[in-house]
Amino acid sequence: MQENAMEASEFHEKTGRILDAMHRVIDGKDEAIRRSLVVLLAEGHLLVEDVPGVGKTMLARALAAAIDADARRIQFTPDLLPGDVTGVSVFSPATGGFEFSRGAVFANIVIADEINRSSPKTQSALLEAMEERQVSIDGTTHELPSPFVVVATQNPIEMDGTYALPEAQLDRFMIRISMGYPDAEAEQLMLRQRDTRDPLDDLRPVVTLDGVIRLIDFARRVHVSPLIEHYAVAVARATREHPDLRLGASPRATLQLVRAAKAAAALEGRDYVIPDDVAGLASAVLSHRLIPNAHTGAKSFNVAERIVDDVVRRVPVPVAGG
Repeated sequence: MQENAMEASEFHEKTGRILDAMHRVIDGKDEAIRRSLVVLLAEGHLLVEDVPGVGKTMLARALAAAIDADARRIQFTPDLLPGDVTGVSVFSPATGGFEFSRGAVFANIVIADEINRSSPKTQSALLEAMEERQVSIDGTTHELPSPFVVVATQNPIEMDGTYALPEAQLDRFMIRISMGYPDAEAEQLMLRQRDTRDPLDDLRPVVTLDGVIRLIDFARRVHVSPLIEHYAVAVARATREHPDLRLGASPRATLQLVRAAKAAAALEGRDYVIPDDVAGLASAVLSHRLIPNAHTGAKSFNVAERIVDDVVRRVPVPVAGG
């Protein structure tokens, strides 16, 4: 164990402050807030999909504002170029050579707003950054800061002016969530609170960047038993063999499911993962990576979610000593 390893009490105090700060901005969306923090702690990336106006961007901005890290927002539009995201080499008259001008992706938290309104070519500019945490321009590799998290929002693909994210891009997102409409009480509270002022204006960082790195290290050290590993693999393999799926979960999906389960366990006050951690996150981690057969509704997230839920019900839950 590292000498400066975080204690459980400090972990819960700091994550509690992050959750409280986000709750002051986002009303009635406890699960979405908690899963966004799971993604941060598990060093993943988050995809928030829903109709316009339900708080997708607000959730991303609240997470970025709650921690003292460099955050940048990219508004994805049809005319956005890959170089706007990753950066470009620019000729410098002073030096007579080319110098690298960093793009908006060089930040700890990158808010990719309405990512599916840009062309597939621009969307793919994020692939290397999300997987390798680096950008290669003109044969030179540029490391991205740590931690590095992409929080992307997208409108449903049925809406005008959207491009469906390719499977390779979707597979880079650890968790996909949907905000949904707020209940009547939360919506009424929003009317009162935001009539004259944006609550984000009052949100200040509650954890330092070093604190975030130590939170991530704490979650990384949560124990996963061989039984839990076997269970996660069984769930993923069951999607590959499901008759209603043309494409099942990738090995990357299995890895990210376990990482997310470790972060969720830490938030629940445990230093070990239980089957409920895996089962509870299976749909959010796996469904956006699956492709249903044509007769079930191709690329329908709702269909994929139902299939994952069915898989979780059918795969035997491991029992200690069994």
